[in-house]
Amino acid sequence: MNIAVYCSSSNHIAEKYIEVAYQLGTWIAQRHHVLVFGGATGGSMLAVSQGVFDHAGHIVGVIPQAVVRMNRQSLISTELITVETMDARKALMKEKSDAFVILPGSYGTMDELFDVIASGVVGEHKKQVIVLNQDGFYDDIIRQTKRMREEMFIPAENFKPIFVDNIEQCIHTLETINSI
Repeated sequence: MNIAVYCSSSNHIAEKYIEVAYQLGTWIAQRHHVLVFGGATGGSMLAVSQGVFDHAGHIVGVIPQAVVRMNRQSLISTELITVETMDARKALMKEKSDAFVILPGSYGTMDELFDVIASGVVGEHKKQVIVLNQDGFYDDIIRQTKRMREEMFIPAENFKPIFVDNIEQCIHTLETINSI
């Protein structure tokens, strides 16, 4: 299974986020899955790819030219694909992936999260979206989603991401997808 992981490239985030990303990367490699990620260095992006790399897994990085110009491209990707824009990166990552995991992150991660949810809502894909709500990081999005559903902006039967509270639940959900 090709698993897209959306996360942070910031080198200033707490170590607890780095540890969970590395743990996810390790699991991906040990189960012979493929990591599809943003192709950059730093933060949990580096940690998830390092977890895969350290356990001899396959890594597909998809990186936009702007990040390459910042000299932030991954040096450990098995395959590094350079695209023109962030939009092109999102499109290619969606195409190459069978499931999506969203770890805590910033604007880019939020953009990717909403992109994979919105494209699922309109039927562009039926791939599972798993959001790791580590230490309540996404509680406000959960509250907003509940309000949108209550006020009928989102129909009850619509495409839904799965929010999980810890890495163990995230991995269990991925194992369930893989067994289908």
